[in-house]
Amino acid sequence: MANGLLIVLSGPSGTGKGTVCRILAAEIHNLIFSISMTTRPQRPGEKDGVNYFFVTEERFKRLIQENAFLEWAKVYGHYYGTPRSFVESNIAEGKDVLLEIDTQGAKKIKSNFSEGVYIFLIPPSLTELKRRIVERGTELPEKVEERFTAAFLEIQEGINYDYIALNDLPERAALTIKNIIEAEKCRVTRNGELLEKLRRGDLIKCL
Repeated sequence: MANGLLIVLSGPSGTGKGTVCRILAAEIHNLIFSISMTTRPQRPGEKDGVNYFFVTEERFKRLIQENAFLEWAKVYGHYYGTPRSFVESNIAEGKDVLLEIDTQGAKKIKSNFSEGVYIFLIPPSLTELKRRIVERGTELPEKVEERFTAAFLEIQEGINYDYIALNDLPERAALTIKNIIEAEKCRVTRNGELLEKLRRGDLIKCL
């Protein structure tokens, strides 16, 4: 059985990453979302191992020392990280793991997991991006410009990714990403065993 892929998706706030991820999850049968580990308190309705892996700060720090995270950060007094074992075990089982994360986290993951597929989602224009941020209605007016400026700076990081996907329409962006995933599965470097069987003349027997 072939290994799955780690698909890392980033993009500025307001680009529509969440919507695209939900479409991908509904359309790709063996795709699962990466589950982060955190030290923040579990909120009502949250389930351990579903929303997050909830652990103590002592255990999280011990796991840092054991190099158990592909990336981690401390945000507002709590630790968050991507468990290496969760990602690697699911990939070994042939599942594709989708991780939505900011550019700084993606950069750390790439240094630890270069064989991942790194995709940057972009809006059709900066004007459209600003419109989406405003229409979400989740930001105070004085915060809109601050978030837009941060998004503009984050777009500059797109050059560090393997692929760029345009999100003018979520369904079309999801299709682009599905095509990227299929192309990645056909890479020669991911199919060495198949090529070896072909070289030996065993391909018919293994199909």
